[in-house]
Amino acid sequence: MNILAFAASNSKQSINKRLVEYAAQTLGNTKPSAAIDIIDLNDFEMPIYSTDRELDTGIPDAATQFLGKIQAADVIIVSFAEHNGSYTAAYKNIFDWVSRIDAKVYNDKKIVAFSASPGGMGGASVLAAFAASAQFFGGTILSTLSVGSFYDRFDAEKGQPIDEALAEQIVETLRPIADL
Repeated sequence: MNILAFAASNSKQSINKRLVEYAAQTLGNTKPSAAIDIIDLNDFEMPIYSTDRELDTGIPDAATQFLGKIQAADVIIVSFAEHNGSYTAAYKNIFDWVSRIDAKVYNDKKIVAFSASPGGMGGASVLAAFAASAQFFGGTILSTLSVGSFYDRFDAEKGQPIDEALAEQIVETLRPIADL
């Protein structure tokens, strides 16, 4: 099984990256035969999408590379950062470019989605937006988990939950992949 994991954030200190790395490690312990590819959105930076830019310069190679990562995966694990109740500009821009290559961006992949924030809602708005739209872009959501009050529940330096309840929630959220 090939698993693609990433945080939908370009922050170098992203708590969503910490969460997705922990989730990938947890899944790797459960499913040691899985090949897990953790990618960083910073490796896929490209100009802000516009139809004019697409007509002038074409689709950036980074968009094709990102889509290739999705196509090579059997399952996707993503953790969304929330900016003003929505996707980060970095993720949305990559998504917009990739959708110009293939409108079914997620290529009929199964997805486990997380979100995390320091606030109590844990990025619930962006996770709800993703859950409402993924099916239209070729994604099948297996499970989701929103993690609020992140710094009270997760040790970002150690890269692991502080509270056992969160560790158990992450395992349960990953269970549909572990059962594949």
